[in-house]
Amino acid sequence: MSRRLGLGAFAAGLLAAVLSALVRATTPLSDFDVPNADLLLSTGLSAAAVALVAYGVYRFLAAFLVARIADRRRAHDVRNVLRLGVGGVALVGVLGAFTEQWLGVLVSFGVIGFAITFALQQPILSFIGWFYILVKRPYAVGDRVNIGSVSGDVAEVDFLVTTLWETGGPLASNQPTGRTVTVPNSLVLSSEVVNYGALFDRVWTEVPVQVSYETDLPFVRQLLLDVADEEVGDDMDAAMRRYRDRLAESPLDLDVADGPTVNVAQEESWVVFRLRVLVPPTRAQRVKNRLYERILDRLGDHPDRVSFPVSRNR
Repeated sequence: MSRRLGLGAFAAGLLAAVLSALVRATTPLSDFDVPNADLLLSTGLSAAAVALVAYGVYRFLAAFLVARIADRRRAHDVRNVLRLGVGGVALVGVLGAFTEQWLGVLVSFGVIGFAITFALQQPILSFIGWFYILVKRPYAVGDRVNIGSVSGDVAEVDFLVTTLWETGGPLASNQPTGRTVTVPNSLVLSSEVVNYGALFDRVWTEVPVQVSYETDLPFVRQLLLDVADEEVGDDMDAAMRRYRDRLAESPLDLDVADGPTVNVAQEESWVVFRLRVLVPPTRAQRVKNRLYERILDRLGDHPDRVSFPVSRNR
């Protein structure tokens, strides 16, 4: 469909160009009480021809190139670059058709661009931010990020703004709120950007479990590790291999655990076990919910070895 639309626009543009040439080649349009009617019609047809041909080229290239890119993030970037490049050429062509002075249009762009730089600093910074995002890739479509004080999943990256599907917000869990947030691209140049999945598409999360001091602590620790291995063991093994590959390419020298780990913290009236696992950033809460359910079921099966803090001490 996109390719057919592009070919149709391209053909219409060629037809407009032919009609413009015919109008210029024939006698003036004296039937209209409009000065230079033939020139106006010819110029309009030329401008329409440039716009239609440019649109046709864009649609055809989008269908030919973007449709063949399996990575949707890269496809989104290529589509934006095509829009910018073809749109810029089309704008110069349309203005040139009206002025018939192509070089003058380009020079005017330079003068006008210098003049409006001071008036449009923020949009210009946002455009520079978009170029930085395109080159350095601090985030891409589909990533879960924090940009300044905003958290969400990147839904779209345009020339001036980034659209996020908000997560967290008024919700206690870091899950989608159903709202969208638009942030200027200039924020990547002036604020911190946290990408939850840029390192190796997984993030660490902790599942805290509180038990009393009368509990068989080694038993609970092993039970947590067993549940984690059953729930996320295979996925975490594959993620850890990717993590080690990334570490091997970096100058960092870190000690990496082979699987889930448990950290223990002492509180006044109870002991906190923190089960640490790797999860996909966009499904962290769902994985934690499953782990909680299985852990509580397992702990409830051993009342003789596990006890929980009483409510008055919490």
